[in-house]
Amino acid sequence: MIVTLTIGAALLLINIWLMIRCGQARSKEDISVGDGGNEFVIRRMRAHANFGESAPLVLIMMGGMEYAGGWQTFLWVVGIAYVIGRICHAFGMDGGSFKIGRFIGTIASMLSMLVLAGTAIWEVYSKIL
Repeated sequence: MIVTLTIGAALLLINIWLMIRCGQARSKEDISVGDGGNEFVIRRMRAHANFGESAPLVLIMMGGMEYAGGWQTFLWVVGIAYVIGRICHAFGMDGGSFKIGRFIGTIASMLSMLVLAGTAIWEVYSKIL
């Protein structure tokens, strides 16, 4: 399961990066626990939380599809699109000059999930019917 392991490793590295960014924001704003109502810290925390809400589901779906056989090129494309989308989303959540990154990241992530779900459903039910 080379694709799933590689994308999973990339997602773990992104998770660590997002954790560090939250810690940096808290340190900068002198907030030890929570967000302190600080918008900068809230944005960083939401980028990290949003990642945690979807990344495991994407990885589970990719693993299932890869285990079922085939799909390697397809999974590489979808997995890389998802990884790039999550990076863009994190930078976009900071606001500033790359606000469009949040939109790009959201669309890339949602499309990746939709394509994975649709393909998995098609693969299962096209063989049954």
